Amino acid sequence: MDKRDVKSMTDVELTAFVTAAGFPAFRAKQIRSFLDRGVTDFDKMQNLPADLRAFLKEAALVPSVTVEKRFVSAIDGTVKYLFRLSDGEVVESVLMHYKHGWSQCLSTQVGCRMGCSFCATGMEGLVRNLLPSEMIAQIEAAEAAEAEQNVRVSHIVLMGMGEPLDNYDNVLRFLQMLSEEGGVHIGMRHVSLSTCGLVDKIRRLQEENLQLTLSVSLHAPNDELRRQMMPVAKRWSVDELLSACRDYASATSRRISFEYAMIDGVNDSDECARELAGKLKGMLCHVNLIPANEVRGKDHKRSKAERLKAFSDILAARGIPVTVRRTLGADISASCGQLKRNEQV
Repeated sequence: MDKRDVKSMTDVELTAFVTAAGFPAFRAKQIRSFLDRGVTDFDKMQNLPADLRAFLKEAALVPSVTVEKRFVSAIDGTVKYLFRLSDGEVVESVLMHYKHGWSQCLSTQVGCRMGCSFCATGMEGLVRNLLPSEMIAQIEAAEAAEAEQNVRVSHIVLMGMGEPLDNYDNVLRFLQMLSEEGGVHIGMRHVSLSTCGLVDKIRRLQEENLQLTLSVSLHAPNDELRRQMMPVAKRWSVDELLSACRDYASATSRRISFEYAMIDGVNDSDECARELAGKLKGMLCHVNLIPANEVRGKDHKRSKAERLKAFSDILAARGIPVTVRRTLGADISASCGQLKRNEQV
């Protein structure tokens, strides 16, 4: 018998699973209450009858996420986790404190197949997709690890290891679970989902009409430059991507956030800034300039401070909302993929 991941089930599915095995429907709520508290061992669900616990051990599973390593930044208190999954694979997650509360950056895949030239995660390729339960469990594991500080994660960023829209169905299920009563209970307006620009999935996500923030990794204003940096650009042009983004913003009334990694001498010229401003004119959007992470095995360097300011000033002067992202956890390899790669080297 193939065991079912009960933690990834909706309440309706869990009830159907339990009743199909001959148990009362109310038992599903009892199981859910244990799952929402992070209980993964069926033997520890003591108020369930012995025959139900025996059935669950035979027919069900709860994938585990445990803290393999934990690092705390001496600079800003950012916490970086290396999580061990049930099958032995590892993923990363970052917990960051802002004025609005605690924000956690989650992984959605083990590895990534997008192959962006500046990214550490893509250097290993895609190993597998994460299950919805494994995404939820990253939040629970972080809160448990920081229990002494009474940390409650209030904002989620799907910007860790992997391309969220390449794991579309599992990510959508996770988002559904995220806002359910009784669990971690985080609303869509507190979620940011990042994509390298899978146009077909952006258009599919538009139909869901979720009130999350869509963050698009653009990183270049034209096809020639973007294709050098991001293999996905060989399938969809910048104009095709921006057309999908305009439609998404119009349909959802949600502002698009464009991520732009500033790489010294590659995409940080005044000409690039002017071209980018022209492409984005009139769109409901915001540009987030990111000093590029310097990754072992990659030869690019982050843009200098004066280049960041000049680029930002050009966008602002042309009416494009822009900020320069604050770097957090620089002393603990907080950017996705770096910690795992450092541990493997």
